[in-house]
Amino acid sequence: MFAVIKTGGKQYTVRAGDVLRVELIDAVAGEKVQFNEILMVGGDKVTVGAPVVAGAAVQADVIDNIKGEKTIHYVKRRRKHSSQRTKGHRQKWTLVRVSEILAAGADKSGVKAAIGTADARRAAHETK
Repeated sequence: MFAVIKTGGKQYTVRAGDVLRVELIDAVAGEKVQFNEILMVGGDKVTVGAPVVAGAAVQADVIDNIKGEKTIHYVKRRRKHSSQRTKGHRQKWTLVRVSEILAAGADKSGVKAAIGTADARRAAHETK
C-alpha cells in the first residue's frame, strides 16, 4: 500500500517503513505524528482525493530534527568597488519514519497532527 501526502508545500509518495526528510514539524524526537492531507491512497484499490481523501492519514514516528547543508549566495553591495556580502541559510528538516497508512478512520486514531512550525506559530497567534 502507498499514499501521496502533502506537507510543507511538497508532495511525497510514501510506503510503510520509508524514512522522509520533510520541512520542520512541531514535534520532538520519539513522538508519533499523523499527516492528514492525503492526496491519494493506492494498493488493491486506488482512491484519489478531491482534493484530499476523507478519513485517510499516514502515521509516522519522528526520528530527529536536523539542519540541512548551508547554502551561500553573494549580494553585491556597491557598484564599481567589487564589494560583496555573503549570506547563508540552513534549512531545518524533520526526519520521520512512516509506520502506518490508514485508508479510513484516521479521525479516531488520537495521534497528534503533523503541522509545520510556521503553521503552529500562526495558529497560536490567531487564538490570542
